[in-house]
Amino acid sequence: MRILIVEDDDRIAKPLAEYLRRQHHIVDITSDGIEGWEWSQSGLYELILLDLMLPKLDGITLCQRLRAASSNALILMLTARDTTGDKIIGLDAGADDYLVKPFDLKELAARIRALARRSQEIRPPILIHGEMQLDPATQQVTYAGDALSLTPKEYMILECFLRNPNQVLTRSAILDKLWEIDKSSGEGSIKTHITNLRNKLRSAGSSEDFIENIYGIGYRLGHK
Repeated sequence: MRILIVEDDDRIAKPLAEYLRRQHHIVDITSDGIEGWEWSQSGLYELILLDLMLPKLDGITLCQRLRAASSNALILMLTARDTTGDKIIGLDAGADDYLVKPFDLKELAARIRALARRSQEIRPPILIHGEMQLDPATQQVTYAGDALSLTPKEYMILECFLRNPNQVLTRSAILDKLWEIDKSSGEGSIKTHITNLRNKLRSAGSSEDFIENIYGIGYRLGHK
């Protein structure tokens, strides 16, 4: 899931982002409401974690703008205000859930999973390519029945290939899909992750060309 955190307190935003990245999410951070609005208009985000008290544009107004613009992103509001009235205001503004600070990261992760379940009428299908299986619901990856231990970036790259099995993906396209806006990782970083992913796949028994190089263009899934 691609997540936008709109939070002006780095002591909250940065640890939260790192925790979610370890859960295989793609996370961007912005610290004010105006920039949060601008980034949200990209349509990239499936979930927005939104602080209530923000500089330039407060969280309630931003939430209302997003709903008025017919944004389909899930919105989970994060705030230190815990009165019933505050919660009603946030939910009436269009938030899907409301979590009071301070909160346990495990509770936040559980709420995100619950929101994701409610937003999907059916369980997402298992992605299969030959003997490779990736289950988006559990984020488990197996090859020939054996579990693979992948880093978050390796998992996301593999999922990207499996969701686009007949497409050639350029390095710039992979950057756009999987790297956070505020990251400066170049195309060389993608090459390193793909090399490591290939090594793990070969160790599990895959063919040498499971992920093919398309010279001068990028990569695509190879033979099953």
